[in-house]
Amino acid sequence: MKRFALVLALVVALAAGFGCAKKSAEPGYADTGISPEMQAAIQQITDGRVLFAFDQYTIQPQYQEVLKAKAELMKRYNTIRVRIEGNCDERGTQEYNLALGERRARAAYDYMVTLGVSPSQLEMISYGKEKPAVQGHDEAAWSQNRRDDFRVIAH
Repeated sequence: MKRFALVLALVVALAAGFGCAKKSAEPGYADTGISPEMQAAIQQITDGRVLFAFDQYTIQPQYQEVLKAKAELMKRYNTIRVRIEGNCDERGTQEYNLALGERRARAAYDYMVTLGVSPSQLEMISYGKEKPAVQGHDEAAWSQNRRDDFRVIAH
């Protein structure tokens, strides 16, 4: 019985010790050496999708402004690399939507390069209709799924 009590006390003490780990104030950036300015730039680059009209891949004027802001940050922080992810709504075949998603990603890529972003800072991928941002089978959902997303892959 004494042995059981001793083992139980040891298990409780170990569990308490592991459960009290110190947490970082800024998850994801702790001890990485990323400056607050770089953190803010990364956040601004990943925020703000570019949306598209049905079956289109032309960058509309309001999204040109979004891309200009991203491009300025990428030129200032030229170690940042971004993956542009082209997406579509659920309508159409998988093959068609993969091709359309690629054209959407290419449109943003080309526009950002014309703004002075180095091609070495950008890469593209198409997910077609495989990664919807919004679930649903109506225009409200579809309009949010026709998009380019921006992921920082290196900094």
